Amino acid sequence: MRVLLGAFGDPGHAFPVIALGSELVARGHEVAIETWERWREPCEAAGMGFSPAPEYQVFPTRETPLKPYEAAVLAARVTRQFVRSFAPDVAVSDILTVAPALAAELEGVPVATLVPHVLPLLPPGFPPFSVGARRPRTRLGRAVWRQTDRAVAIGLEQGRREYNECRARLGLGPLPWTHTGLSRSLTMVATLPQLEYPRSWPGWTRVVGPLLWEPGGPRVEPPPGEGPVVLVAPSTSQDPSGSLLSACLDGLADEPVRVIAIAPADHPAPANAVCVPWMSYARTMPLCDLVVTHGGHGTLARALVSGCPVVVCPAGGDMAENAARVDWAGLGVRLAPRFCTPWGVRLAVRRALSRPQLRERATEVARWAFEHPGPAAAAAEVERWAAPERSAR
Repeated sequence: MRVLLGAFGDPGHAFPVIALGSELVARGHEVAIETWERWREPCEAAGMGFSPAPEYQVFPTRETPLKPYEAAVLAARVTRQFVRSFAPDVAVSDILTVAPALAAELEGVPVATLVPHVLPLLPPGFPPFSVGARRPRTRLGRAVWRQTDRAVAIGLEQGRREYNECRARLGLGPLPWTHTGLSRSLTMVATLPQLEYPRSWPGWTRVVGPLLWEPGGPRVEPPPGEGPVVLVAPSTSQDPSGSLLSACLDGLADEPVRVIAIAPADHPAPANAVCVPWMSYARTMPLCDLVVTHGGHGTLARALVSGCPVVVCPAGGDMAENAARVDWAGLGVRLAPRFCTPWGVRLAVRRALSRPQLRERATEVARWAFEHPGPAAAAAEVERWAAPERSAR
């Protein structure tokens, strides 16, 4: 079959879609992908056709006062030409990538959604997504969080209204549901089921496991010695000042651990640390005993499938939500951003390393991931979903 993929160019969204595309190509399908130009080379090397995504201003500024979704209308019209030329049987679009989904719908192509993190659609009585609160354990807790349901519903309805305005400008009919980025035909959730709260799942959702891909890099050996190995994997986009990196290097300098850290080439390192500007997480994390991270889903999932518990100090986006899930699942230690200090990191690392049950739980997750590879599961779901869709067309 011919599959069109669309992905927002940020690594946390592009990498899972590239992983899916690579698996589909390996299974004999013809794949074309639209994402940012920076990923052209690895996509083409994997055997995918490539089209650079329109890189437009998403949020309005004084210089580019586009309202929400206005830019998506412009991008969808450009993307529609690529959809028409490739003539896919089906399309799979990243949850943040509106233009390919709209363009595919304009051409009558069925669209599925890929969510590269935990599902943001939560039942009533749960904390709002990404605030960093854990699932309530009691009836009273659920009653408290229900007080936020109305505010969440108002925000979701505003999003639905704006998206339907966008659809109307393209000649498409309105959608009656909120969370408009989730396909009611098929939505694949590319996370570990161990990070998802127990609940009733809509019939159109499938948890397929993480879709992990990386552009390569060296395996980094830890400093010599016998202490546990701690990998510091910060988010440069969410922490450009390097506050977590500095807190880790300073706080762990006198601890009986060996540290590997992503850091600028000229960044000073204590005697028990090695700093490199780039590495392969897939090759390096299996050498480690603990990963300290801001909690981006890709880095978090890579650590867990490598059998490493984590210390998560969330910075932005969905990181607070991921930290809450890690805490709830018993897979690591959550460090509040206000304690992102040498003292705070030191205590969090000591706590994580002193709790063998965290490592045991992470090992169980790694075993599950080995037995249930995410790219294969996602590709199989696309194949099952596409068969009747193709017949109907």
